[in-house]
Amino acid sequence: MRILIVEDDNVSGKFLFKFLSSYGECDICVDGMEALDTFLMAIKDGEPYDLVCLDVMMPKLDGIKTLKAIRYIEKREGIEEAKKCKIIMTTALNDTGTIMQTYNNDCEAFAVKPINTQKFIEVMKSLNLI
Repeated sequence: MRILIVEDDNVSGKFLFKFLSSYGECDICVDGMEALDTFLMAIKDGEPYDLVCLDVMMPKLDGIKTLKAIRYIEKREGIEEAKKCKIIMTTALNDTGTIMQTYNNDCEAFAVKPINTQKFIEVMKSLNLI
């Protein structure tokens, strides 16, 4: 499995990288702009990501705008619905409005920090990633 972690907080990024590395090859980006470049390059190289873990609050381009852009790229590139990456949004916010906004923009799951690894594993299983 190819995993893209998009996290501006160094500690959270390292935690996710260490946790998810046992499930696949992980790349990490620190903001939405870098993530979009990395995501598009992976598609162009024929090695798209299976999972994107995307922080909601980031500099330059926030997670919700990045989510919308990823889904736009997939549509523009003609990626079939079944082959789209799974996106799990992560945030320290426990705000119903933010959660609904991410689901309305086609994410598969939402994880509130601090990340509960057992719940995260269950979510990956439910998305048929592991």
